[in-house]
Amino acid sequence: MTKILLLGLGRWGVNHLRVLHSLPVELFVSDVRPKQLEAARKLGIAESRLSTNHKDFMAGVDAAVVVTPAQTHFDLCRSFLEVGKDVFVEKPITLLSSEAKQLAEFATKKRRILQVGHIFRFDTASDWLRSTIQAGQFGRVNILRSNFSGFKRPRNDSGVTFADAIHFVDLFNYLLGGPPMRVSAVMKDFLGRGMDDASLISLEYETARGTTWGLVETNYFLPGKYREVTVVGSELTAVCDYNVSQYKIKTFANRHVRRGAEFKAEEGALHQIECAPEEPLLAELRAFVESVQTSKPPRADGWAGYDSVRVLEAAMESVKTGRTVELKG
Repeated sequence: MTKILLLGLGRWGVNHLRVLHSLPVELFVSDVRPKQLEAARKLGIAESRLSTNHKDFMAGVDAAVVVTPAQTHFDLCRSFLEVGKDVFVEKPITLLSSEAKQLAEFATKKRRILQVGHIFRFDTASDWLRSTIQAGQFGRVNILRSNFSGFKRPRNDSGVTFADAIHFVDLFNYLLGGPPMRVSAVMKDFLGRGMDDASLISLEYETARGTTWGLVETNYFLPGKYREVTVVGSELTAVCDYNVSQYKIKTFANRHVRRGAEFKAEEGALHQIECAPEEPLLAELRAFVESVQTSKPPRADGWAGYDSVRVLEAAMESVKTGRTVELKG
């Protein structure tokens, strides 16, 4: 049976614990805070598989799942890759694109699995959007618009751009097959923490069908919980609400049609798309275990993690300079 070491039992780590405990793996758990290990004890994980020092289990496991503060990701991931272990690391892969690139290159060199926790790639709604875009049913994709917002406690290890905007930046990369060419952004620090708590990122993608404009909005202030993506095409528009469990997507066959010297807005049929209500975290971690067992390349590999971080770095540079930043390489 595959032996997996989970590092970190914070707010998101306990969800990894729940899902990994449900999978056919031999689970070990580590957290530097002894009190946090109580969550694993309640699930019946043996004391011999719990530790405040992850190094106690490094030699004996097949892979690590790293759900620790972002500042620790680089050193932890590299330490496991160095001793020949596969690694799943929560997003962001690192806070610096230079470090993300090093990890991706190192995983490739060592022929190890490095999967990044870009969870929206594992939602069945994302599969539908991507395949429908690739099939040309949207026509030319003109706009990708998203909102990842809601009133909640800010994270302490990064601003809202790295904490939340990264989700839909990566999703846009996934839907369109690669990173954007140009990035501009506006960010605010309303709480005075020295980190952004509101962010608006503009992305320009060049595809075979033309330019696509992406817009990612995030903040900690809007009442409610928004996880919405809109794909606006020349032939079809889709609105996806990731908060919904099953009927996430509505499509609108709306088109602008030229009539002489003017355009008319013609509303078309509305359809509701049913998506299998599978938990994305379960799909994501099950895929990682499969990759560990078969060496199958992950859907969200280290290079995907690198691309998302370098887009965010370009957004930060845009905020500092007030200019659009060209993304090179």
